[in-house]
Amino acid sequence: MLNVTNIIIAFLLSLVSTWLLFYPVKKLAIKYKVMDIPDHRKIHITPTPRLGGLAIFLGTCIGLIYLNPKHEHLLEISLGALIIIITGILDDKYQLRPIIKLAGQLLAAGVLVFGGVIIETITIPFYGVVDLQQFSILITILWVVGIANAINLIDGLDGLASGVSTIALISILILAIMDYRLIVIYLCVVLIGSNLGFLYHNFHPAKIYMGDTGSMFLGYSIAVIAILGLFKNATLFSFIIPIILLAVPIFDTLFAIIRRALNKEKIMQPDKKHIHYQLLAAGYSHRETVLIIYGFSTVFGALAILFSDASLSLKLLIAFILIFMLYIFAEIVGLAGKGQRSVLNYSKKIVSKAKK
Repeated sequence: MLNVTNIIIAFLLSLVSTWLLFYPVKKLAIKYKVMDIPDHRKIHITPTPRLGGLAIFLGTCIGLIYLNPKHEHLLEISLGALIIIITGILDDKYQLRPIIKLAGQLLAAGVLVFGGVIIETITIPFYGVVDLQQFSILITILWVVGIANAINLIDGLDGLASGVSTIALISILILAIMDYRLIVIYLCVVLIGSNLGFLYHNFHPAKIYMGDTGSMFLGYSIAVIAILGLFKNATLFSFIIPIILLAVPIFDTLFAIIRRALNKEKIMQPDKKHIHYQLLAAGYSHRETVLIIYGFSTVFGALAILFSDASLSLKLLIAFILIFMLYIFAEIVGLAGKGQRSVLNYSKKIVSKAKK
């Protein structure tokens, strides 16, 4: 039975506790020198505490302790989250090599798989249910690791990863309420509360960064929630819905891989061609860039909700809109052929006129 009062209390507990935990976590980060130092790739100009993800994690835990949810895989999910948090803390402090960070992510995903949290089937629109059989373990690991890294890569501006994650979680929450997925509702509510409590301190100009501790935890959590909810329901077109919901981080990551491969660069080599950097280069301010990407995420979230329960003709219309939006996205990050700069050039003119 869905107790709305308890859910509201859990949301407020997560929000307020994360908001308050900012202060001791910031002191902890400064004391142990877990700082984000400016360099040629970064936007900020002063050293800023990292480790804010620890506040998000603890705030989420407080909300869940109050709700006390029951689920057969809660132990494995919690253990995987703990592994992700430890990996993130170590990376924020010591800047781990990518292979070591990947090992931590694989271990967390392995715990889930060993415990039975697996994507066993996917539902492809206009085709039907596909049983993954022997590929289920591989697909699950790729999904968890991929989403953890996608949120990590989009964490390049103040408030960006937290805001995009919150929008995706709100969309998933709406779908979970429609489908009455109680554990998914609980997880979404406390994560949304924690994110909003953290966002107060993280929106531009940020007083603290979530670091890899936060971005990987959020990515891991969203990946797990999708497995528990969206991938488990054949009526929600499980193969498409999570991808639409997370279109911004997923395609930003995918386009980064393609771009680096075409330019014969190392896949793991960071660059400044992600969507947020390109929007900044077009002349948008820090806040405007973040709000534009929030807008992208909100539209994708709304389309995912519509797609989940639409007629065939509406699904085709939504698919057309999605393709168009992804084309614009590809132009912004420089992967749309001869006209790849048109969107940015046009946006520069708009910004220039507005400033005059």
